[in-house]
Amino acid sequence: MDIRLVRIDDRLIHGQVATTWAKSTGIERIIVVSDQAAGDPLQKLLLSQAAPPEIKAHVITVSKMIDIATHPLLNKVKVMLLFTNPKDVKCCYQHGMYFSKVNIGGMKFTEGKQMVTHSISVNQDDIDAFVWLAGQGIELEIRKVPGDRRQSLMDVLKKGDFVS
Repeated sequence: MDIRLVRIDDRLIHGQVATTWAKSTGIERIIVVSDQAAGDPLQKLLLSQAAPPEIKAHVITVSKMIDIATHPLLNKVKVMLLFTNPKDVKCCYQHGMYFSKVNIGGMKFTEGKQMVTHSISVNQDDIDAFVWLAGQGIELEIRKVPGDRRQSLMDVLKKGDFVS
């Protein structure tokens, strides 16, 4: 599998993903990795239809992603992996899916989370997963679209005293 982009965005497939990121990365397939979305038949259907016509979209569980990551049929397929949270990204990495960068586009504010930017809110589990990923040498960048200036998530977390 040729992983062109690993992105955390709880909106999953939407206009920015379907157009700008898909075009800038040259992907052939979007794989949404989310237990919640994969377990909801309506959301699964809507997400699989939200991709541009030339790009295949799939919605699968984290365990299914780990199972198929090295499947020969995916050997040279250019993919974008979309996640809703960093814990699932960490889990995939721990199970042998290696990548050097994670793009963080949006994590909405919900109860128990703190805002770190206008589009990213985290709880302690998120912070712990991000710190672990950064400890593996993975670059954690904040960018909504490819043309935006890159911002280090770890710098933002340190500046806000979320991590030391």
